[in-house]
Parts: sequence; C-alpha cells; structure tokens
Amino acid sequence: MIPWLETDSPFPDVSAALTAEAPGLLAAGADLSPERLLSAYRHGIFPWFSEGQPILWWSTDPRMVLMTEDFRISNSLRKALRRVERSMQEGGRWEVRFDSAFEDVMRACAAPRKDGPGTWISDDIVDGYSGLHAMGYAHSSELWLDGELVGGAYGVCIGRMFYGESMFARVTDGSKIALAFLVAFLRGQGVSMIDCQQETGHLASLGAAPIPRRTFLAHLRDAIAKPGIAQWKPGSPFTQMA
Repeated sequence: MIPWLETDSPFPDVSAALTAEAPGLLAAGADLSPERLLSAYRHGIFPWFSEGQPILWWSTDPRMVLMTEDFRISNSLRKALRRVERSMQEGGRWEVRFDSAFEDVMRACAAPRKDGPGTWISDDIVDGYSGLHAMGYAHSSELWLDGELVGGAYGVCIGRMFYGESMFARVTDGSKIALAFLVAFLRGQGVSMIDCQQETGHLASLGAAPIPRRTFLAHLRDAIAKPGIAQWKPGSPFTQMA
C-alpha cells in the first residue's frame, strides 16, 4: 500500500516507492499547488496520473536522464536548426523564444495527438505549472513560424537542475528544434543533467539513458543548491554546444 497524502502531509522518503506492480509509485493525493510541486521536484518526485485517477506521485528507479553533452542532433535536425538560426539572424519566418507563451505550450502538449487522445495534462496541471512559471521556476522553449506557435517544450528549473515535462510539434521536427535550443542554452548555463523521468525509445534516440536513482538524487542535491538562471534567452545551438 502507498500512503494517501493530505494537503499538509510531507512526502515519504523515495526509498519507500513500490518496486513491483507499479515500480516507482510513491504516494497518492495532496494537491498540485506550486509549493507542493516544488517540494516534489526538490526530492526527486514527480506527478503522473491519468484522467479519473487521484494525483499519483512517482520516484522511478532507474531514472531516465539526458546529459546535455550527450544530446544527439541528427543530420536532418542539424539542417533544420541551421535554417531556424539563419532566419532569426535575418528576421525571417522562423523564431525561437523562451517563456513568451508558457500556458499555450502546455495546452498544446495536452491536446490530442494524431495517433491517440490527449495527454494527462489537465487544467489542474496547467494551473499548477503556470503558478511555477509565475514564480520563475517553470519555462518554455517555443518555435514560431510566421507568428504562429508550431512547436515547443516545457519543464521546471531549480538551481541548475532542469526537469523536462512535455513537448509538442505542429511541423516536422518542431519539438526537437525547441528542445535543441533549450538543451544548448541549459548546457551554456552549466546545467549538465535534464530529468526525463521515464524511459522511452524516443528519449533514448535523443541521447537520454537510465541511471540509478541514488546517482540521480546525489546530482539533484548538488544542482538545486546552485544559483538559479537569471536570464532565459535562446542563443545559437551550435555555439553553446561547442
């Protein structure tokens, strides 16, 4: 059995997470307030649940992470990044922005996909993370074409630790372009690890890999103690990844 959390309940130690049936499941209940979410991330815990379920809190072992120096850029993505970078330099049709449409990115991530229904991102999730954004902890990377939002990614940043949440694309490679600019920026700011939470083939194709939870938590404790990033502004993905 996992514990049921009230709004004032602390999280249990992550070592109490289930190892069978639902590996990584730690607790249920509480709320999705910005304060609760910050506490979760600081302890290596994240929310994930489906419609109709209570709020479920997880701390998976192993933990899927992307080391920023290991981010893989395919030849086709490299060409797309060059095109977008050139467009930004020349005032063309393509542009990458940070944090100009955070809630729009979240709602685009929540929308139904071509191959299935919408994601688990509910209005309560949007409200909670929008609260984190207002506090300066949640950020979005956005790809724009002719003034229209066509791709993006968002996540949470505490100190020099970034927790990736979700991505979306309305054009080919739209999410990957937004992610590439974000990864490059984070690497330039001294962020060496991005938490990806759960293992998927798509994340592995981008360079992510699982590590033991204890290794993840040791890195997290050090990273969140560092000063936060003061200014979020995209630069060249090639210069910053050099």
